[in-house]
Amino acid sequence: MTGGPEPDRATALAIVATTPEVLARPDLDEGLLAPWERRRLAGIRLPGRRDDVLAARLLVRLCVARVTGLPPDTPALAQLCPGCGGQGHGRPYLRGRPGLGVSLSHADGLVAAAVGPGAIGIDVEPSTRRPGPVHVLRRLLPDADFAEAAAQPDSGPALLRLWVRAEARLKAGRTGPTGHSDQGDIRLLEWTDRPRAAVAAVASCATRITIASA
Repeated sequence: MTGGPEPDRATALAIVATTPEVLARPDLDEGLLAPWERRRLAGIRLPGRRDDVLAARLLVRLCVARVTGLPPDTPALAQLCPGCGGQGHGRPYLRGRPGLGVSLSHADGLVAAAVGPGAIGIDVEPSTRRPGPVHVLRRLLPDADFAEAAAQPDSGPALLRLWVRAEARLKAGRTGPTGHSDQGDIRLLEWTDRPRAAVAAVASCATRITIASA
């Protein structure tokens, strides 16, 4: 993706929406997807999951369009696996925009996307979900945070918030205890979207994170 106005390098944009909200937009349809993305969609047997994947990929294009000023059919979204080096899976990125990070998430009728300078990651979960099992949470979450959440009479909501934060950080890149990645300091914003019954978090190198609606 080339051309268009230069994005604000200090601000990241994040959007949470329901799958029906995204799929109802007339400017977003399956035709915006690349052939490899449509092939992936064709392999998803569950209609609800297929819609979630489609909506997430459309929403990230909407985010890129808003940040860059380019139309939604312009972004050349791709994915690269850092493990095997294969294309079509792994961390998403934009061809031709190496300085602009992208991230997406979907879960049971909810979708989220984020775009910003440098490393970025976003995660969304239904607010009623309870992460587990416990031995997995112990391995992935900081000991002190896990112990504090688990000590609450109803630990579910606190553990869920910790989970989405951890997922957002992971998608933004491997981080240490101070929230540092190979692309700079990671800032974290976590919030509850009550109208959509969602809990979300975004991790970004940007100095500001803007939450918008679809």
